[in-house]
Amino acid sequence: MSEMFSIARLPRIDFGPGSIMKLPALLARYGKRVLLVTGGASFCATPYWAELSDTLRDQGFAWEIFRVNGEPSPQLVDDAVAVLRGSQFDVVLGIGGGSVLDAAKAIAGLLGSGNSVMDYLEGVGPELPYLGPSTPFIAVPTTAGTGSEATKNAVLSAHGPEGFKKSFRDEQLVPEYAVVDPDLLASCPPHLIAANGMDAFTQLLESFVSSKANPFTDALAWSGMEAVRDGLMAWYEGGEDAAMGREKMAYAALLSGITLAQVGLGAVHGLAAPLGAFFPIPHGVVCGTLLEAATRENIQVMEARDPANPALAKYARVGRLLRGKTHVDDVGARGVLLKVLGEWTERMGLPRLGEFGVNEADLPRIVANCRGSSMKTNPIVISDAEVGNILQARL
Repeated sequence: MSEMFSIARLPRIDFGPGSIMKLPALLARYGKRVLLVTGGASFCATPYWAELSDTLRDQGFAWEIFRVNGEPSPQLVDDAVAVLRGSQFDVVLGIGGGSVLDAAKAIAGLLGSGNSVMDYLEGVGPELPYLGPSTPFIAVPTTAGTGSEATKNAVLSAHGPEGFKKSFRDEQLVPEYAVVDPDLLASCPPHLIAANGMDAFTQLLESFVSSKANPFTDALAWSGMEAVRDGLMAWYEGGEDAAMGREKMAYAALLSGITLAQVGLGAVHGLAAPLGAFFPIPHGVVCGTLLEAATRENIQVMEARDPANPALAKYARVGRLLRGKTHVDDVGARGVLLKVLGEWTERMGLPRLGEFGVNEADLPRIVANCRGSSMKTNPIVISDAEVGNILQARL
């Protein structure tokens, strides 16, 4: 861990139950013409939208709605920009899960120029420098997983045998505001709680052990992992602590977005890119199903090849955090971490890769396409065979 670090731009953050009703005042800072990017139907069918839209209408706002179904593609973004850019929006408001926020972020970034997002995707096309400016963007998450409300990344996917999952990435794309209202998470079904919650924890753990980790991100990641420990199962299992669990997971997801944007991720997210491109696997499911196996492989490789790696001690600290067993030695604490991750995976029924059509013959192609930016900040370089071990464990 370096004691010298730089922190990139963050959004201004409004967090807490009821914070969605701050939106009219925030939007008014930019103007009265709003592009609302949201999901297929879910948010606009809620009482929150009914109340918010009445307030906006009373205050003289006008808006147009663009809906995103599923993970956004470059074509979706380009088509949206072509249709919408003539409307001269003052501000883009994204309300939805990570896919909605990623789409909204990319659309906001391109409304001014009308350029194709393919010009800027990392690892695809010409990778031209993004000159901006972006239309002001306000992000309101309705799930607790990706942390997209706090990042400069718009993750876009092209599915199929020649598919890819890549980021349009620039600090000008960071939302002006992240408005995080845990009440908006109340309608999340258990399978989304499981996938998104494990995605958030993966982002926190991978950034905590990242080769670029620093004291600032470590403090945030630690706080986020505490929140997951106390909130994930409480929310997933329902009952009297569900509201507390929602609030803690909304907080954890927000912090996971901040930390990943600053120091990067690791092997799980390296593999999530080709898996999400080649197969119909939701991103959170990939993270949830691979996390225990990837953590185990990292630990085994470091114990064998790099026993002084600081990530080993960090993994042990997380094991103690999750179980509260402060007197366990490092080896035992890492075992506790793996046990907890395995328990979460089983209790929440995270499916195996084989349920989405992945088989052993696919592994070489997945491994060959996993060496993106996330793999570069894994705490140790792992070989293709070791990457294959992770996938094999979850077929």
